[in-house]
Amino acid sequence: MKIASWNVNSLNVRLPQLQQWLAEFTPDVVGLQETKLEDHRFPDDALLEAGYRSVFHGQKTYNGVAILARGCAIEDVQVAIPGFEDTQARAIAATVGGVRIINLYVVNGQDVGTDKYAYKLRWLEAVRGWVADELQRHPKLVVLGDFNIAPDARDVHDPATWNDNHILTSTPEREALRQLLALGLHDGLRLHSEEGGIFSWWDYRQAAFRRNLGLRIDLTLVSDALRGTTVGAGIDRTPRTWERPSDHAPAFVVLD
Repeated sequence: MKIASWNVNSLNVRLPQLQQWLAEFTPDVVGLQETKLEDHRFPDDALLEAGYRSVFHGQKTYNGVAILARGCAIEDVQVAIPGFEDTQARAIAATVGGVRIINLYVVNGQDVGTDKYAYKLRWLEAVRGWVADELQRHPKLVVLGDFNIAPDARDVHDPATWNDNHILTSTPEREALRQLLALGLHDGLRLHSEEGGIFSWWDYRQAAFRRNLGLRIDLTLVSDALRGTTVGAGIDRTPRTWERPSDHAPAFVVLD
């Protein structure tokens, strides 16, 4: 099972690219973030023609998440974080082929010390409680998405800039991610590579992609029960080379 995560940064703009990528990369399950579409505008018919069923949770202009599946039913769908009051469409979960998928579009946080930063930390705390509950019911669990957190210095192009006091790399954000991993989750990429400089996001400015000035903030986390079945993981940079790309490239993990 090939499971991927992609922040498409507007599905309305990127639908042709998504269709091309689905045909070429052939993932079995995909979590999308930043679809930026209300539910009645989600292109589920077009994706069904491409061979993918879909469930989604969206809103106009901002946020929006979805789960796509090829060849399997999508069951037991959960929209939003249970018990956490939130008007933003940032979380969705479903079971596909016996694997529980939680797809997250984590809050950016704007800047350290802001209200949005405090909201991000509260949101991550709520996610941790949700994931802990889900693990009790679904030992075979994958948590994926745009985490808006680079786990450590290997995951940023310039650790001096992206430091303990910078948004996306601050100590409280990284600690929140470590607390999530401590539940029994493993960074899929790091199960297969300790290499630095593997990024999933590059700014549109300053020729950042060509110069590989990026961050790895899109993650695929697998549970203890799936760790031994994880046979590959990585970032598919190909869609970032296309015309009018998303600023993110898909992250993926492969289960045997």
